[in-house]
Amino acid sequence: MTEPPGPPQPGPPPGSPPGGRWPDIRATYDAVAADYAAAFAAELAGKPADRELLDEFAAALGAGAAVWDVGCGAAGHVTRYLADRGLRAVGVDLSPASVAEASRRQPGLRFGAADMRALPAADGALAGIVALYSVIHLPREQIPLALAEFRRVLAPGGGLLIAMHGGSGEIESADWFGRPVTVRASLVSLTELVSMTEQAGFGITRALARPPYPAEHQTERLYVWGQAGG
Repeated sequence: MTEPPGPPQPGPPPGSPPGGRWPDIRATYDAVAADYAAAFAAELAGKPADRELLDEFAAALGAGAAVWDVGCGAAGHVTRYLADRGLRAVGVDLSPASVAEASRRQPGLRFGAADMRALPAADGALAGIVALYSVIHLPREQIPLALAEFRRVLAPGGGLLIAMHGGSGEIESADWFGRPVTVRASLVSLTELVSMTEQAGFGITRALARPPYPAEHQTERLYVWGQAGG
């Protein structure tokens, strides 16, 4: 693989579904970046299943593989976790404030602002993408757009590890971290997530669900590990 692309520059604001009903997720995460980072910086310590899956994914990609942590968040902790396992990890997030906070907290790593539906990477440029609980913030009808974009930037045989909340419909809060901002997430079933991933051009290496840990939001956790088709 060539060197992974450097930190991208902020792109245009994300589109909204008809009627403009979807909240401005970029503005939401900009407003809560510091609070979010403080709350989630150490979350992997209490998630053994997530750590095990990330370890297996990193080992399968191999040392030095170029991987983007899409929706890295203000803590940048998953980007760090991947880098500590020998991957050339870059974190990207829609929120510039989250990118700035992650850069401050994770010195020596690269972060940049990007929309997951229009990633600033060439076709086949990456060996892997990790997207943990970031695709949830798209309206359901736009999830396939992100998955297709993941497929575009992955080399044939490249790996995708995606995690989402299980369920149906949407969940929303208009008061997050004590701030008057709206955050909304789309819920999917494991069958639905597998189907969307396959339709985007991935073979399924693994698909699994687990119950939430006590400290997590009490929704089932879904994981799909896909491999980009040739």
